[in-house]
Amino acid sequence: MRDEEMIAPEFGPGIAADMLQWYDRNARDLPWRIPPGDTQVPDPYRVWLSEVMLQQTTVAAVKDYFHRFTARWPTVADLAAAEDGAVMGEWAGLGYYARARNLLKCARVVAQEHNGQFPDSYDGLLTLPGIGPYTAAAISAIAFDRPETVLDGNVERVMARFHNIHTPLPAAKPKLHDCATKQTPQQRPGDYAQAVMDLGATICTPKSPACGICPLREPCAARQAGTASELPKKTPKKPKPTRRGIIYLARRSDGAWLLERRPDKGLLGGMLGWPGSDWGEVAVEAPPLNADWVTLPAEVRHTFTHFHLILTVRYAQVGNETTPNQGAFATAADFRPSDLPTVMRKAFDLWHGA
Repeated sequence: MRDEEMIAPEFGPGIAADMLQWYDRNARDLPWRIPPGDTQVPDPYRVWLSEVMLQQTTVAAVKDYFHRFTARWPTVADLAAAEDGAVMGEWAGLGYYARARNLLKCARVVAQEHNGQFPDSYDGLLTLPGIGPYTAAAISAIAFDRPETVLDGNVERVMARFHNIHTPLPAAKPKLHDCATKQTPQQRPGDYAQAVMDLGATICTPKSPACGICPLREPCAARQAGTASELPKKTPKKPKPTRRGIIYLARRSDGAWLLERRPDKGLLGGMLGWPGSDWGEVAVEAPPLNADWVTLPAEVRHTFTHFHLILTVRYAQVGNETTPNQGAFATAADFRPSDLPTVMRKAFDLWHGA
């Protein structure tokens, strides 16, 4: 029998109960989570905010952002009323900035069209901006205890190993989703979804899974076959191309910095940044004003999802009456390096350390 045909038994009530029992003892302490057994009802706003922040981002990276957002905007109505620039500034450094733009769009739709209340069904949640199938399922299950299929990277790994599925990702996603759907219980589905995610994050980890203390170790087909550490398999990714560009840091005598807000659509959309050239195979000069530009001795290197970026950094000190042909000067009091996305902040740090 081939490895991929060695399918584990279906999750029965006993296995789901084992998972929930394990979760009751081992649930992670997360700022957006209601602990198992707590009588408090989950806040859909906090669940939604955490799920958007966690997309392609680690729990460790998200925690501080979540605390800042919920302290500054405690409700979805507060977030909906926020200025775009303030929200984008708080999001700076978290990456995937389309999420922040969709965050604002979604908050405003909920506040204006749903009286500040998130829809309590999967289909209703899917109508909101920026909410796709995974996020709708997660909010529906965790916030409203609906038996929806929550399939993130952790759950995919648990399903692939439990059923010993060797079809590589992403082709295996439909099969893994089907497995997860069949195994989602009607009772406490929100806790169950979080239990499987926690299992993948803490025990069924990508490398060196701790099979000896896993609550699913006995029925796990990959553990029986000795293949757990090699699953899930993934289709090799194509090499990332490298793009180049030039950015220009101009500072007036009074300490003001020349900045521009990038267009809403596209990479780093809506974020503050330094004026510069387009990014392509060759860096092209595109100074935002006439000045004696000095090239910093090091380059900025940054990797996005689909390409590597190398930026040459030019700096110039200019007079207070200088008029740029793109961007606008922000006073020293208004400029916060923390409002810059990571790649732009790298350029500032490079200047600061020069």
